[in-house]
Amino acid sequence: MVHADGSVCQTWDYLKQHGLQGFINIWPRPTAIAWKIIACYAAFEAALQLLLPGKKVEGPISPEGNRPVYKANGVAAYVVTLVTYLSLWWFGIFNPSIVYDNLGEIFSALIFGSLVFCVFLYIKGHLAPSSTDSGSSGNMIIDFYWGLELYPRIGKNFDIKVFTNCRFGMMSWAVLALTYCIKQYEQNGKVADSMLVNTILMLVYVTKFFWWEAGYWNTMDIAHDRAGFYICWGCLVWVPSVYTSPGMYLVNHPVNLGLQLALYILAAGILSIYVNYDCDRQRQEFRRTNGKCLVWGRAPSKIVASYTTTSGQTKISLLLTSGWWGLSRHFHYVPEILAAFFWTVPALFNHFLPYFYVIFLTILLFDRAKRDDDRCRSKYGKYWKLYCEKVRYRIVPGIY
Repeated sequence: MVHADGSVCQTWDYLKQHGLQGFINIWPRPTAIAWKIIACYAAFEAALQLLLPGKKVEGPISPEGNRPVYKANGVAAYVVTLVTYLSLWWFGIFNPSIVYDNLGEIFSALIFGSLVFCVFLYIKGHLAPSSTDSGSSGNMIIDFYWGLELYPRIGKNFDIKVFTNCRFGMMSWAVLALTYCIKQYEQNGKVADSMLVNTILMLVYVTKFFWWEAGYWNTMDIAHDRAGFYICWGCLVWVPSVYTSPGMYLVNHPVNLGLQLALYILAAGILSIYVNYDCDRQRQEFRRTNGKCLVWGRAPSKIVASYTTTSGQTKISLLLTSGWWGLSRHFHYVPEILAAFFWTVPALFNHFLPYFYVIFLTILLFDRAKRDDDRCRSKYGKYWKLYCEKVRYRIVPGIY
């Protein structure tokens, strides 16, 4: 993105010519300033998570019958974070360009520091699990990768997955989006319309995420995937580096789209983010009212499914089969992928690298849809088969 002008081919030629030693030579080493930036940011977000007020929200009942309780203060933490960051820059206390200038060292420190953190989670899962929703598969590598605990906490109130996924990972997305924008402004004396479109769409998406954060606590990431390398290292390292990469590319590759094209891309991106939000809102409202609501102006179509927990209890779930959720079983992934495309396309098509995130996200979501289908098939049995007969397509209506 920075040293090879965003070119995969140029990078490949360098590595082919210089081999492993060349890779070692260009690998940025963690520095004291990188560790300080990470430590201050992590401590600030942890303090906001613990100290800011928020209403209590219950998560879904776990396989062991536990119901986690969260403090929903994500929007407040998000606003305080961005206002603080911009104020530090505006009043000359801290220049965000320092973050960009030390990005390689910061990502390098995150890679190794997060690996150590995952080792801590592995040891904690064995020695001091936070709930009965934990356990070993008997395979050390699988346990480290997938995790041992579903809901690990430090003390009673500090939820580790909320911190790694939401307050560190997703928050860093917004912080770095602003950082790239500020860096381009300081470098060129102006911000290109392509960078503005990218930054606005990313901030709208992250704002949507924190507005809907309590709903996220019902998703596969929190309610089903355990806290291991896959989730925690991914949110601490992969999200800040890869998810923000289109903006990183645009810092040194400003594109002038023109007002009309910029507005078209911006409108298409905001529409995609809205549809993604409305899909989640529709399902959340359906669950909250136990199906007693309107979906697209009429009573929802649904399947009443029963299932048995690991403790032998019989529970009832309602499966929505109308509205967005009547188009496909995971239709909300379609606008999410489109949104990622629209905040990347301002980079145009000179290089492949800016589109890596869109491609990765598509693979991730298609895999997640399959895993979710497999889990639901195992959980609901004949009811899931009935649901699939009614909602035939997994993601893309009429195609897949």
